[in-house]
Amino acid sequence: MSGFRIGFGYDAHRFQAGDYVVLGGVRIPFAKGLRAHSDGDVALHALCDALLGAAGLGDIGHHFPDSDPAFKGIDSRVLVRKVRELLADRDLKPVNVDLTIVCEAPRLAGYIPAMRENIAADLGVAPHQVNVKATTTEGMGFAGRGEGICAYAVALVQVS
Repeated sequence: MSGFRIGFGYDAHRFQAGDYVVLGGVRIPFAKGLRAHSDGDVALHALCDALLGAAGLGDIGHHFPDSDPAFKGIDSRVLVRKVRELLADRDLKPVNVDLTIVCEAPRLAGYIPAMRENIAADLGVAPHQVNVKATTTEGMGFAGRGEGICAYAVALVQVS
């Protein structure tokens, strides 16, 4: 491998009973939780898939299967750091990442700076190399109906 590589990731989780969601490693008070084997952080799951895709290493389910009890309830920030190690083992380093979180609620604007800081710290990059956005679907689709949250991520990595 040489030069740069781009990866794309997507994840979605359905709402369930709860009183918070975790997005970008930030615990956000909310009237529902996200159903998942791990902490349900769709933003970080999409990010892991984008990074793994850029490295040609498959997807998050291959490396951290939900059939493995070791990953039950795991903090997704741990998964991001493990993915970073997988990249480093192949002389790859993140250049920048861009995430979009899609939900009608909760409102995320006030939490985005903390998400950027978490992601930058876990990837070992500067915060300006991480972009996080939130949007709605104007009531359309599963996210618009309030059935869950999804996230998209793109990652650029470079051979070091």
